[in-house]
Amino acid sequence: MGSAFLHDAILYLAAAVIFVPIAKRLGMGSVLGYLAGGIIIGPFFLGFVGQEGKDIMHFAEFGVVMMLFLIGLELEPVYFWRMRKMILGTGFLQMGATTLLSFLALVLAGFTWQAALACGLALSMSSTAIVMQTLREKGLTKTESGKSSFAVLLFQDISVIPILALLPLLAVANVKAPSGGPAGLMENLSGWGQTLVLLAAANAVVLAGRFIFVPFLRFIARIRLRELFTAAALLIVIATAYLMILVGLSPALGAFLAGVVLANSEFRHELESNIEPFKGVLLGLFFIAVGASINFKLIIDNPLKIAGLVCGVILIKSLVLYATGKAARLSFDQNMIFTVGLGQVGEFAFVLFAFIAQLKILTAEWSDMMMGATAISMTVTPLLLLVNDRLILPYFGTKEVPVEKEGDVIQGEHAVIIAGFGNFGGTVGRFLKTNGVAATILDNDSDRVDVLRKMGFTVFYGDATRLDILKSAGADEAKMLIAAIDSPEINRDLIDRVRREFPNLNVMVRAKSREDAYELLDAGVKNIYRESLDTSIRLGVDVLVKLGFRRHTALRTGQNFFKHDEEALRILVEHRHDRDLYIFKTREQIELQEQLLAIDREKVPNLQDAAWDGDHREA
Repeated sequence: MGSAFLHDAILYLAAAVIFVPIAKRLGMGSVLGYLAGGIIIGPFFLGFVGQEGKDIMHFAEFGVVMMLFLIGLELEPVYFWRMRKMILGTGFLQMGATTLLSFLALVLAGFTWQAALACGLALSMSSTAIVMQTLREKGLTKTESGKSSFAVLLFQDISVIPILALLPLLAVANVKAPSGGPAGLMENLSGWGQTLVLLAAANAVVLAGRFIFVPFLRFIARIRLRELFTAAALLIVIATAYLMILVGLSPALGAFLAGVVLANSEFRHELESNIEPFKGVLLGLFFIAVGASINFKLIIDNPLKIAGLVCGVILIKSLVLYATGKAARLSFDQNMIFTVGLGQVGEFAFVLFAFIAQLKILTAEWSDMMMGATAISMTVTPLLLLVNDRLILPYFGTKEVPVEKEGDVIQGEHAVIIAGFGNFGGTVGRFLKTNGVAATILDNDSDRVDVLRKMGFTVFYGDATRLDILKSAGADEAKMLIAAIDSPEINRDLIDRVRREFPNLNVMVRAKSREDAYELLDAGVKNIYRESLDTSIRLGVDVLVKLGFRRHTALRTGQNFFKHDEEALRILVEHRHDRDLYIFKTREQIELQEQLLAIDREKVPNLQDAAWDGDHREA
């Protein structure tokens, strides 16, 4: 392993460690942090890595290859069939309309129809990596905007195969082998011959997956060495990618096909669990590579052309996406997230523009400018999403969903507001409702809102952290707010907003973990409820009963444990940043807890203990 490789690896990882926390602290998300890190260490600023951005894309290419393998691995035929209407409807409408409008704009700008069509197809792609990462961070993957985004991205991923098969037919010169690789098998073939070779190669991967890859993995699985299984999976991916290069196809496409083939095998989940740890790092390296590959010299030399390309592409895609969202009946809030999130050009465009340049469909200069515009559009997407969240939705988003009440009309505002009606908040809400306590529900899932309204809940659709939504829900007059949002970060933002704007509102907060509880205690929150604590103790009580303990004794032990653990939580929070002291104090609390519970067990059993046994005594 060369020192240059280690040098670049250190710089890439250092950029991630430095810039991502800064971006997260500023509320910008990890993607923008990776991109900023790549720009800073790239050849046009500090110059730590890369020469004119060319060698940097070697990192990016491998990241894309692995990312596409994982996407293919997640492509279950059953799930695809279930979403077929959404995928084919929204996906085809977005790609078709974007390609058509881009084609017309480029033809008017003086491009040949072959170059305009090829570029239009490439520009219609969106970034799977950026969009899915952003949706996961914001907790939006299960919303209508998240589902629609996934459907469009999935259609785009599948469309790469026919696009790569079509491009040789648009070639105006002989095809050359991919740079840096071996001589391609298609070097001296005509356009039709190249298309046939591409289709044959894709089918060969599918057949090899069924009759070679799966039996090979079964053989490796019998050896029962996890690292060997992971190595075998990587061998399949890399070998497939290399064979694709030999015939002139994208290595990322080969990895995608390999993933799709293996998605139908019994090894799908094992492969996912083995490769998943690499996914985040590889995607991070990809984003850094994109930032570092932006050719600022080219931008400075051609500012108007680059700016026109970026603005034109984002404008065309935004118009098409918004119209697609309206056709899919998305609300304004969801449609804006859908539109802004997919408004960039995706990572596939780098592969497609490189292939277009090799086919001489587009000049090298215009190919570089198209890649520069692609990288810039990807870079500005997190910023546009931030603008959408902070400036557009708070003022123009949905304020209130009118409630169709059934039965008695409730006079006045409800005393309780529940933010987040998933598993945790839903259980609390239903418990309150059965006891005659009405609650106002805040949730950003439109499907869930419809269901809740039919159940008789008062529902407001939208982001609970927004001041206008809170006021519409009656936060000025309410007595209590239950913060039960799935994302701990969003939950803490909500608490900060409520304590600042509604100081008289009593806040009760869901904590997903002990670490989450520590963060809330640091923020000054008093009423914290760990979602797994009660269930864990209840299970432990049942274990004791099954082992022969009297039920009342086991229940009393569980209650004492709960009380002491809550007290210990508030003691340990002060020491959690000092690892050694925290470990010492934790051991001290555990020993104290054991002593207290032992003393309780040694006491003369309550005469009523036996009365609890009855029918509850386990056989």
